[in-house]
Amino acid sequence: MELKELSRKLKEYGQNELAEIIDTAGTISGIDLELVSKLYCMASEGVPEETGGDIAPIPVTVAADLSAEERDKYFRKGEELIRNGEFAAVTMAGGQGTRLGHNGPKGTFDIGVREHSLFEIQANRLLRRLSISGGGRQIPWYIMTSEENDHATRAFFEANGYFGYLPENVRFFTQFMLPMVGFDGKIIRNTPVSVKMGADGHGGIFRAMKAKGIVSDMKARGIKYAFVGGIDNVLVKLCDPLFIGFAYVNGFKCAGKSLIKRDPYEKAGVFCLKDSRPYVVEYTEISDEMAKAVDENGEFIYGDAHILCNIFSIDAFEEAGDEGLPYHVAVKKTDFVDGSGAVVHPDKPNAYKFEAFIFDAFRRYEKMGILRVKREDEFAPVKNREGEDSPATAKALYEDAEARGMLD
Repeated sequence: MELKELSRKLKEYGQNELAEIIDTAGTISGIDLELVSKLYCMASEGVPEETGGDIAPIPVTVAADLSAEERDKYFRKGEELIRNGEFAAVTMAGGQGTRLGHNGPKGTFDIGVREHSLFEIQANRLLRRLSISGGGRQIPWYIMTSEENDHATRAFFEANGYFGYLPENVRFFTQFMLPMVGFDGKIIRNTPVSVKMGADGHGGIFRAMKAKGIVSDMKARGIKYAFVGGIDNVLVKLCDPLFIGFAYVNGFKCAGKSLIKRDPYEKAGVFCLKDSRPYVVEYTEISDEMAKAVDENGEFIYGDAHILCNIFSIDAFEEAGDEGLPYHVAVKKTDFVDGSGAVVHPDKPNAYKFEAFIFDAFRRYEKMGILRVKREDEFAPVKNREGEDSPATAKALYEDAEARGMLD
């Protein structure tokens, strides 16, 4: 878009201050002004997040309770898909390591095990599974980055020889970004010549995959199913034949792994049915009564935590990519640059941030497979510098799983 036309469009949407700096703020041309305008109207008019609905427990399959026959059937089918090149892995790695005291993409962080980064941990897991399941083709690996860390991520892979992967089997793509918008409808600037942008949430992965050619690449390779998970879980099984076969054999277009929450108030969303459709209730939304509810065996009725370990069929990626997922509004307090170029530090919330959530994709389907797994085998997140869910706890859990032979 030419600068003159861009200036006209910015003024049309009431962004006069941005129209004055388009020569220097390179990100402005990529902003979907129509979408931002719609989202601002939704937020400012007080359109509430969807509430209510008929909430019920969701059917769950406990992996440990599967019969030997069921396990064998699922495992064999999963390995078959891997061998035939019909399965891929997608890693969401758009975050920075700031909260860990790390200067760089979170995936480049070293927790102190034999693999020297979170990326290497995942690469090794994919390569080990291939050597076990057989087949000559590497599992295609798609990595979602952000505009902030895309260049550094690509450079890290090149510097490390792609960790044994063939470069043609690793595809990077950036997630979409959305600007924060002030209560007055003005797009927030974080410097006189730059806009404050934020990732559009993990639910934006479908739109990004479709728009940036990832779904087309998967179809060209003959992929039927793909796993989607985050970079920060060091025990994530990106290519679990049991889980892959579980989804395929039962005809689930989407499936997710769960684990029983530690206590009623663990900060994790939980699977349920809402109006008879698969859903995840966020820990910030769950009622005290629901959080504490137990069955006759003393187990949580709403206790299956969503751990961002999901499988989708290629059809699901295409369908959700075409339509996108709804955006949710968060009210934030953020510094900004005003019309005179001065930095303002507000003492109360002043802006809207917009994000899509991956679990909104679940509601597109009447049924979803939930496979309950063991926490100590599959969940060791790295989120905090110290304490719970820190590099120290993740390292201990990783080394324990390795000693028990649970990393294959």
